[in-house]
Amino acid sequence: MKLKHDSNEETEIKLRWLLLGELATWIGSSFVWPLTSVYLNKQLHISLSVIGVVLFCNCASNVLGSLIAGRLYDRVNPYPLIVTGLGLDALVLFCMAFFHGWPEYWFWLILTGCISGWNGTLINSIATSLHNYSGRYVFNLVYFAQNVGTVTGTLLVGYLYDFSIEFLFLLAASLFAIACINAAIHYRPISTYHKKRQKNVAEKGEKHKSESMPKYNFMLMIGFLISLAVTWLMYMNWESNLSVYMVSLGIPFHLYSLLWTLNGAIIVTVQVILARFPHLFKNLFHQIIFGTLMFAISFATLIFAKDFAHFALSMVVLTLGEATAFPAVPAYINDLSPLSSKGKYQGEINVARGIGQAFGPLFGGLVIDRAGYIPFFIIAACGIFMMIVLLLPLHAKLRKHITLYK
Repeated sequence: MKLKHDSNEETEIKLRWLLLGELATWIGSSFVWPLTSVYLNKQLHISLSVIGVVLFCNCASNVLGSLIAGRLYDRVNPYPLIVTGLGLDALVLFCMAFFHGWPEYWFWLILTGCISGWNGTLINSIATSLHNYSGRYVFNLVYFAQNVGTVTGTLLVGYLYDFSIEFLFLLAASLFAIACINAAIHYRPISTYHKKRQKNVAEKGEKHKSESMPKYNFMLMIGFLISLAVTWLMYMNWESNLSVYMVSLGIPFHLYSLLWTLNGAIIVTVQVILARFPHLFKNLFHQIIFGTLMFAISFATLIFAKDFAHFALSMVVLTLGEATAFPAVPAYINDLSPLSSKGKYQGEINVARGIGQAFGPLFGGLVIDRAGYIPFFIIAACGIFMMIVLLLPLHAKLRKHITLYK
């Protein structure tokens, strides 16, 4: 296995400022997405089928934003891109505070979906520029900040929604404004890094190769992206169809909500452990395989779940998979990506995730409507396990031929 190391002579963004930006934006985002279905249905009297189209458009625009941002990161100075993106998100949320009727809410949701994909890809891409820490450590902490933000936002949104939806959007806009100011002040070193990177790319003769990575690296990355998309395809049903199933079994809805509090607590705990013991897994590939296996097992346990205790057990196993596999994928793809293509391939990760998120509830709903919940759990467990069957021989065949860019 060949290794290529990039020098680290220039000042880089401090990790704490990157994490602060992630924390603020994810708290703000978590004020919006949990209430969308409830607000559209209960307040604006929009049908569930139309809401499904609205959410699909949001995911599709997120994918588009990810694609564009990833390619721009490799070509132009990322500093104005991220500052502009965060500022635009704050502006959209501010507009939503005063204009949240129908169909303008749909329009704003498409815009914020695109901008969220833009910002998410740029943050992940900027994270690849931090060389004072290992990529595994950086992406684990980024994922940690995202989930602390999600837990905080979803915990507060119920109370704030009852108080005032206008105040909710204004608070979300304020958080994005804070993230924008933080980026404007503390993300300036990415401009210097970009100039240095462009110079290195030109010196290495990679100027015309910014669209590609080595063939074997690319083949392995495709395997990871397929696995990620399939995992998200199944995982999204925890956020949609599982609530209906639990209620049909006589389990109160508030206990379903409690599962997500448990999810957030376990993710935070696991990320702390991984940050403290970065070599708990031998390498990133082992971490991805472990996490994917936990996802498959979690759906297998759902086959037998009939009470809250069993659903809680399934959630624990699911969260172990989420907390290990999801942050490891961008870290490994960062190692597979040449200096000239970091942004492009971080964008592809968000595309794979967005495809799974967009089609997951629809896929699960179709299977459940035609066959029932138990057959869906079996299909989900087998589908995710097949990703392990795909990745293990693929990695074994390619590992001696791939080039890692540290």
